[in-house]
Amino acid sequence: MSDRRLRVALAATAGLAAALAAYLVVVHYRADALVCATSGCETVQRSRYAELLGIPVAAFGLVTYVLLVASSLTRRPAAVAVGAGLALVALVFTQYLAYLQVAVLHAICMWCLAADSLTTLVAAAAVLRFVRSPSEPPVHA
Repeated sequence: MSDRRLRVALAATAGLAAALAAYLVVVHYRADALVCATSGCETVQRSRYAELLGIPVAAFGLVTYVLLVASSLTRRPAAVAVGAGLALVALVFTQYLAYLQVAVLHAICMWCLAADSLTTLVAAAAVLRFVRSPSEPPVHA
């Protein structure tokens, strides 16, 4: 897969994940009920694990996904490397949150699962882009 396609895949999946995270942040601050097929979303979103340092976890996700979209807009090796590292940290964190849902809260949030799936795709694209990236940016004439 070409770098261009990886950049588009990264931007598209991170953009979708950012939109999802933005929805969760808005619902958090407005205290609206989540649109959800089960009661698991409310259980998870109202749990003590839904915030970190008093900030909604979804807000951290939103910032992360926006940064990943930004990393897709450049070919600079440092940005590609930071994007891959950030995506891997996000992937590990989403796995931890999935564990909490199942093992601690005994509730599944469909929005969280969607975000986890998108994060997996984002991480795959970011890491593949890093692995395939040249050490120097291309020179344009």
